[in-house]
Amino acid sequence: MNFKDAIGILRPINDIMGSLTVIIGVLVTRQGIGYEKIIINIILGVLTYFFIAGSGMIINDIYDVEIDKINRPERPIPSGAITLLQAKYLFVGVFILGIILSIIHSIIFNLQFINVIVVIFFGFMGWVYAKWGKKSGFFGNIIVSISFSIGFIYGAILNSSIIPIYIYFFFLNSIFGLLSREIIKGCEDIEGDKELGVNTLAIKLGLEKTPYISMICAFLSILFFILAAFTDLINRLAFSISMIFGIVVVLYAALLMPKKNLEKKDFSKISLLLKIAMLLGLIAILLASISF
Repeated sequence: MNFKDAIGILRPINDIMGSLTVIIGVLVTRQGIGYEKIIINIILGVLTYFFIAGSGMIINDIYDVEIDKINRPERPIPSGAITLLQAKYLFVGVFILGIILSIIHSIIFNLQFINVIVVIFFGFMGWVYAKWGKKSGFFGNIIVSISFSIGFIYGAILNSSIIPIYIYFFFLNSIFGLLSREIIKGCEDIEGDKELGVNTLAIKLGLEKTPYISMICAFLSILFFILAAFTDLINRLAFSISMIFGIVVVLYAALLMPKKNLEKKDFSKISLLLKIAMLLGLIAILLASISF
């Protein structure tokens, strides 16, 4: 196992994208917090999220080794670049490293190990998803949505144990937005999921009913985003203006969902729109933390 393969199995791009929620969680709750603490919170918070998320990627590959031999033979384990035993050692090492960083972080700022509890929960969710969640369909979708969104909560508790209500709104907005997209991806990948035995909502309910569940999740995502605009944000005006763009894209995607006879390309388009909306949403939340 070389360094490149060890980094590759962590899927660093995915980990970095998720860690942006930690940065945002720190920044939007930075009122009354010194710059030195903010910088340390961002650095240690991002590194912790990166390693715990990375451990989730490794354990996922460990459980998926037989499937990846067929579908993703270029992945480090099925290609032979990393043995199964090496992957297990790497998983334990990366997971422990993430926990150690969270403990150090807690000691530095006397966080009373609340952050450590969140980190352990995050890591546990990654294992549950790899072992049971992925093939369970909707339950797995929920785990993915929570795992990505938990960075908002984690970033906030690094500044204070008292979490502002808008963080919960951002957390729920992210969960339902991701859940909406995961459900649509299940519609898009229905044929492959049938072969792999993944019990998605699309397989359970069919391609006509499932998009309505995704649409409900999309509307709930919008609701919590709008509610955040009525809270005590650092820059409520910038957030309120910028959030409109993301909401418009989500609404457009939601309006496409109830159409009859949707095909794979239609679901791909809706999935892309929801992904764009999530990016616009992150930008809006980031703008909410900027004081002009």
